[in-house]
Amino acid sequence: MFELPEETQILKDMIRRFVENEVEPLSAKIEEEGKIPDKLVAKAKELGFFGLTIPEEYGGSGVGPLGYAVAREEFGRTNLGFGSLFLVNNGIGSKGIVLEGTREQKEKYLRPMASGKKIASFGLSEPEAGSDAASIRTTAYLDGDEYVINGRKQYITNGPIADVVTLMTSTDRKLKARGGITAFIIEKGTKGFIQGKPEKKMGWHGSPAGDLLFEDCRVPATSVLGKVGDGFSIAMRTLAFGRLGVAATSLGAAQRCLELACDYAKQRIQFGKPIAKQQLVQAMVADMATDIWAARLMVYSLGRDMEAGLERNTEAAMAKLFASEVAGRAADINVQIHGGMGYMTEFSAERFYRDVRCLRIVEGTSEIQRILIARKYLSDK
Repeated sequence: MFELPEETQILKDMIRRFVENEVEPLSAKIEEEGKIPDKLVAKAKELGFFGLTIPEEYGGSGVGPLGYAVAREEFGRTNLGFGSLFLVNNGIGSKGIVLEGTREQKEKYLRPMASGKKIASFGLSEPEAGSDAASIRTTAYLDGDEYVINGRKQYITNGPIADVVTLMTSTDRKLKARGGITAFIIEKGTKGFIQGKPEKKMGWHGSPAGDLLFEDCRVPATSVLGKVGDGFSIAMRTLAFGRLGVAATSLGAAQRCLELACDYAKQRIQFGKPIAKQQLVQAMVADMATDIWAARLMVYSLGRDMEAGLERNTEAAMAKLFASEVAGRAADINVQIHGGMGYMTEFSAERFYRDVRCLRIVEGTSEIQRILIARKYLSDK
């Protein structure tokens, strides 16, 4: 049922080779320097990674949701900071423009995003409106033929280096999600738009995240993405696609943790035999493998459904919730099986443990996913 199409399998294999041969050997360097080496960025551009999901007519590869999920799965097998550099271009950074952008907006922004000439980001989270997206306080009001934007976005992936931001603002606080939120496309260098310094983070080293500040930032009315008041709908559809990506990244990270744990368990000798012979270790491996199998079925099924054009917002929340928590359990077990070695920074078990922790937070916490899922099943409709 879940045999991948030939072209998707080719993509999967190509990314697997790239990750193993090009990225993993530099993972320690990325961790130490907090920066993606220029040669990796150049290679990612050459291979078209910045434009995987961007339509072919705008210079991308036009990969659908299933192919995107498979790509995210493979990039999840390595340093998570590396993939976020260009995967935002393919996900939440570009999705709103693909969905609702005018032809002029698509031509202007998607083409340079696909080539890697422009880096995208998505401005939604705020100091007092992360999970409660409907309560954003960044405002925009019309003054003549321009909008004036004021506010602050927080912890925005690629924020400090972004050339293009899909920004969510409040244009009518009374209406909130019911027509009171409007999306804008903001360009780097716009007067009144200030990009903050990268935050110091537990994981995802090499992936800059920081504040976006707007102080009487004036943009033309042509910067509106979609219709005035449709911002919440655009954000939710964008996040559904993003949650597929987070679920797939979680799947890849969990799978790699399983492989690392099994390899070490076969080599580590205790009490005169490999610890892989110990039943408690076997039980941990069995739990990891079962979790990962279930997560893969969810992610691939969701990808196929979305590729067929089906609305799967609730299922995206389910997949993101389950797979991100599977990744957390897998990373924890991987460290436990490695013992003291798993706690050392020179080994990847420790890096995965830190990196995957963010997956239960980004693009909607586990708690928010549970609320969304329960709301669907407890509604009267």
